[in-house]
Amino acid sequence: AEIVQARLPFERRMMPIAEALAFFSDQGEGYKVELLKDLEEKGEKAVSLYQQGDFIDLCRGPHIPDTSWLKSFKLLRVAGSYWRGDERNPMLTRIYGTAFSDKKDLKKYLNRIEEAKKRDHRKLGKELALFTIQDEVGPGLILWQPRGAMLRKLIEDYWKDAHYKNGYELLYTPHIARQDLWKTSGHLDFYGENMYSAMEIDEVAYQLKPMNCPFHIGVYNATKHSYREFPVRWCELGTVYRYERTGALHGLMRVRGFTQDDAHIFCRPDQLEEEIFNIIDLNLQVLKTFGFADYDVYLSTRPEKYVGSDEHWDLSTKALQAAMEKKGLAYAIDPGEGVFYGPKIDIKIKDQLGRSWQCSTIQVDFNLPERFGMTYTGQDGAEHQPIMIHRALMGSLERFIGVLIEHYAGAFPLWMAPEQARILNITDAQAEYCSKVYTELRQAGVRVEQDLRNEKLNYKIREAQMMKTPYMLIIGDREMEEGTVTVRKRNGDNLPPMTPQEFADLVSKECEQGTA
Repeated sequence: AEIVQARLPFERRMMPIAEALAFFSDQGEGYKVELLKDLEEKGEKAVSLYQQGDFIDLCRGPHIPDTSWLKSFKLLRVAGSYWRGDERNPMLTRIYGTAFSDKKDLKKYLNRIEEAKKRDHRKLGKELALFTIQDEVGPGLILWQPRGAMLRKLIEDYWKDAHYKNGYELLYTPHIARQDLWKTSGHLDFYGENMYSAMEIDEVAYQLKPMNCPFHIGVYNATKHSYREFPVRWCELGTVYRYERTGALHGLMRVRGFTQDDAHIFCRPDQLEEEIFNIIDLNLQVLKTFGFADYDVYLSTRPEKYVGSDEHWDLSTKALQAAMEKKGLAYAIDPGEGVFYGPKIDIKIKDQLGRSWQCSTIQVDFNLPERFGMTYTGQDGAEHQPIMIHRALMGSLERFIGVLIEHYAGAFPLWMAPEQARILNITDAQAEYCSKVYTELRQAGVRVEQDLRNEKLNYKIREAQMMKTPYMLIIGDREMEEGTVTVRKRNGDNLPPMTPQEFADLVSKECEQGTA
């Protein structure tokens, strides 16, 4: 409060790396010295510091003009954190806090934090029996429980159908490959620190795949290709493995084994812009189906370390820009954030709480086709190099499902609900009829369970609501005599009694509307 009252300005100044190293060494700031040495190794010549009163520290900035802007602030929590996310490093104390210019904005933010806690996918994943992570198996490795596996199947089935309708063909590829493959692709040079150590098989080094791209190239190179075949669109739900530091792991959001909704398109230069446009179209359609209509779009340009010619980079970047402009998408430039082999479009979706999540990416690549000697016979009879587009719409199934859980607070739309309905009997006298309805609905394609326990009806309704089950089918003597069910929605509303077949038709119609 005193600092806010003092209206202390934030003053920025640049300091040469050598001077900064001496300055923070004198202050005994060993951690900052370590960071500065890393920057020095990367070729940085100077760093920015900010000063506020007698406090000075390393910071990229930017900052607000002075401390009076932070009238409403709150310290939130304290937590342990390994230095640089590595469990081999010392445990530090991290203090979380936030500040706003007025109380109204602070209150709004704090309410959002409370809502986010209720929606935490780790909490809901356990309560709804969707997935589990166990130390005996290993950190960052997901075990899908039956309900979670059903949710995943529904998403995968929709994904496959949507791709088939849009001219894609499905591939399946191995989980490991010879280490030489990753040398050829450049992953060992540019991505080696995120790959798992090699394993020796028959005196040959193999490694778990961090990406699917080289395998799709292998399928391409298995046969000769003509210009008439293009574009070639291949997709795969390919499970990959990447090393993440233990301190960085976070439920489904940051894992070590995950399934990418991957696709690679091979096309001629004259088809590039149209293919990118088609990918954007499919991308936005898929996101809308899952309930995401609000997003930010970024064009990530050439990083400091890259491969390929400037000419190819310029051609790729212009094609991405042209496709977005043709689609009428507003986008921002994210300088230097492209991958080492090409520029990319990133789409960050916004959930119910307005939080952004990185999911979709579209990347243009001239590099891998060149490295792997990919060719096609052109109209002129000569051999030409195709262009490769890497593309993921959801990013990874694990992360995307984590976002979905938090977006819907576990109350999924009917078409992707693992359990669409639960049959509840009032007394044991209706048990036989309940089982008959259960079988009939299952055969009609409804995902239905039954709770025939000798418990009070209100207790069983409460449990079904806690599991976010969209419909409860209540059966008493009257329903048994009339051959109907009483339908109760998870929000407490009741529908008129209906036959099991009428309910199955209702579910089918609602699901069709959800995926339209």
